[in-house]
Amino acid sequence: MECTFLFFLAHGHGAKGDNVYEFQIEFLEPVKPQPAYKVTQRQLNITVKKAESHWWERLTKQEKRPLFLAPDFDRWLDESDAEMELKAKEEERINKINIENRIPKDHSFFDTFHATADVMYFSQMLAVMEIVNTLTGLVRAPLAPVLIQVSGRNFILFLVLGGEEEMQSKAVVFFVFYIWSMTEIFRYPFYMLSCIDIEWKILTWIRYSIWIPLYPLGILAEAVSVIQAIPVFNNTGRFSFSLPYPLSITIPFSLFLQLYLVFLFLVPFVNFRHLYKQRKRRLGPKKRKMH
Repeated sequence: MECTFLFFLAHGHGAKGDNVYEFQIEFLEPVKPQPAYKVTQRQLNITVKKAESHWWERLTKQEKRPLFLAPDFDRWLDESDAEMELKAKEEERINKINIENRIPKDHSFFDTFHATADVMYFSQMLAVMEIVNTLTGLVRAPLAPVLIQVSGRNFILFLVLGGEEEMQSKAVVFFVFYIWSMTEIFRYPFYMLSCIDIEWKILTWIRYSIWIPLYPLGILAEAVSVIQAIPVFNNTGRFSFSLPYPLSITIPFSLFLQLYLVFLFLVPFVNFRHLYKQRKRRLGPKKRKMH
């Protein structure tokens, strides 16, 4: 889908006080819809990409430049410069293709998300039942640790990793998914065997011990993914929202990511405390009955 117009309407506070700013530009040739934008305290930057990358004689369809438009000479390119830039981009694209072709198709570090995302989405949606089971009393467990783990993983999976395509090719995805899966490989079989009153001592020990190395590693991997996501979401503006007038403030999603980092290193101690008590109760020395 292509378009040739850019419509702009906004309310802002400038040198002359509160004003409504509105304009319309008809481009010389088609451009890609949904331009990218970035809001700062001093200005609004809107990036509109051409539908086809080639030299334009002018920006607008009308020959006379609109009065409100002025060239940015720091970014100005003449036709020869534009051709050189396009050539450089084409060479970069070809080099990137050559590099990607040398990487094995099953390169797990960078293709983990695309290979396993559907399974992870499905599994994490089912994990919500852990909260339901706790609320209904089907499973006797404190609500806070269950709620923290399930909601935290869903935040990382659906928003941080699933929300931006650039995040999906990060190597950290492999470690996040691997650590999550290693924990559940032992936890769920333990629960299934418990339902039919079967206990394997080695499985019981692993179930109540494996969290000791894996949970800190999981927190570290999730923290790395959040830190890497902050500049990505800052650049794209995805999930950011603006408060209505008179505040007219844009709240970036990266702010929530920074708050989540604080949450990530403070709140899990609730889980550690709960898991330690569980381990002590199941694996600690049995008290002898006094006759």
